[in-house]
Amino acid sequence: MSEILHNGSATGLPRQVADAYVDDLVALDPITGTYLGVAASSGSLPDLSPAGRAAAAELSRTTLARLDAAERLPGADSDAERRCARLLRERLNAELAVHEADEDLRAVSNIHSPVHSVREVFTLTPAETEEDWSAIAERLRAVPQALAGYRESLQLGLDRGLYGGPRPTATMIGQLASWAGRDDAASSFFDSFAAAGPASLRAELDEAAAGATAALSALHDWMVAVYAPAVEGRPDTVGRERYARWSRYFNGTDLDLDEAYAYGWAEYHRLLAEMKAEAAKILPGAGPWEALRHLDEHGTHIEGVDEVRAWLQGIMDEAIENLDGTHFELAERVRRVESRIAPPGGAAAPYYTSPSEDFSRPGRTWLPTMGQTRFPVYDLVSTWYHEGVPGHHLQLAQWTHVADQLSRYQAGVGLVSANAEGWALYAERLMDELGYLKDAEQRLGYLDCQMMRAARVIVDIGMHLELEIPADSPFHPGETWTVELAQEFFGLHSGRPADFIESELTRYLSMPGQAIGYKLGERAWLLGRENARAARGDSFDLKAWHMAALSQGSLGLDDLVDELSKL
Repeated sequence: MSEILHNGSATGLPRQVADAYVDDLVALDPITGTYLGVAASSGSLPDLSPAGRAAAAELSRTTLARLDAAERLPGADSDAERRCARLLRERLNAELAVHEADEDLRAVSNIHSPVHSVREVFTLTPAETEEDWSAIAERLRAVPQALAGYRESLQLGLDRGLYGGPRPTATMIGQLASWAGRDDAASSFFDSFAAAGPASLRAELDEAAAGATAALSALHDWMVAVYAPAVEGRPDTVGRERYARWSRYFNGTDLDLDEAYAYGWAEYHRLLAEMKAEAAKILPGAGPWEALRHLDEHGTHIEGVDEVRAWLQGIMDEAIENLDGTHFELAERVRRVESRIAPPGGAAAPYYTSPSEDFSRPGRTWLPTMGQTRFPVYDLVSTWYHEGVPGHHLQLAQWTHVADQLSRYQAGVGLVSANAEGWALYAERLMDELGYLKDAEQRLGYLDCQMMRAARVIVDIGMHLELEIPADSPFHPGETWTVELAQEFFGLHSGRPADFIESELTRYLSMPGQAIGYKLGERAWLLGRENARAARGDSFDLKAWHMAALSQGSLGLDDLVDELSKL
């Protein structure tokens, strides 16, 4: 298929164009290949230099030209082809807008940067056989060149006056030190990872891991000596123009940011009233966050890292058993999901990784422990409905399951963040609607998670656009948002510990427009469900709607509401 498309003499329908794009992308980006489960990707890493990013952008432009031709062919107007074309065009244009603004040249973050991708991909690389580990050794040997390319991109950014934020820079420097084993004389990430390999490859793996660790150390030292001084005193916020560009990238639509900001405040006031009512059930006379602090000490806890991993697995297993056949129809391979503990040294937020295309690697949830061994459960229940079942796992594993009906692009590459995060937040609300939050403790934790997502909309838009705090706010009414006010607000309206709040705010500064997609995405899913229910009346079947919605692949928020309303 790719050869036909490459020679310029013919093209296919949009889904063929999309899948040919995936083939070509995997050749440029083996990290994407590993996420998809492409075995041939295991031994290499992408070119993270400006030249590598330019090659990826050129592939996007070429693909858009092929898509223009594909959409003129007979059959291109079918629902399946139309949805795929809609997503492919929107995603590639959003990615090109980011690239053409040279955002690649200042990609510094505590959670979402090329160096984070290089590290995380090792946790997903197959590591069962000696052949697997031989490929891992090859990938380890590719780390120095990959990080050198990333450094070249950052240096070009400095040369052009394009700076990453000082706060994400400082955080990433600390992460690099941790991953290189320099913060407390511990083993490096790569040394620890390679230690699990077979004895037959011990010398090769150790040598390759040492080279990868040395590359981490070299990047750390350059960031300390060159990058951090250059960005010192620069703003962490991005302003309206850059924010709108990134918001399009993460949400798949051009949002009315002022309307979204007002919606965030409306949700804040609604949720605050509900939280006060639940808090009174736990600690009469106490406010929501006083009640949550009480639960930190006196609420239900899980003791032990292994124990909390098993407990989280149990939450997902129970949800699958109870929901399959009643509110969802799950294929056997979608029913499999694993709970894992995240490697140390990353951000504080839990996350999910999708299954490989053949499901040989299952979907997995990951809990960063942040050094803790005692875990309050009040927020973990709804969080695992979000990360696992019926949240990210059911959606992303279902996409993979129906990839042959969609396209590889729709199922595994063209993800719109707000679509996925919106579904996961909808999943939390669904479990509340179905009565799975069994007591005031769990329900207050759920509402705290919802409040965090409303607060994200408020502070993410507010601080980056320097908006005014409304007059009816109980917090600094009439003042203009700053990073410092955002951190104070978030701390006052969250049950999370200080290190989590610090990590979250740094994430918002380095991923502008992403954090708002949870609440705005949930709103899109709820509106789509409401429209479909209104259109079908008494014949509306929630289980059938869920499965149809989860089987249509990714879409931006405007397209999502349109498609959901028709189901």
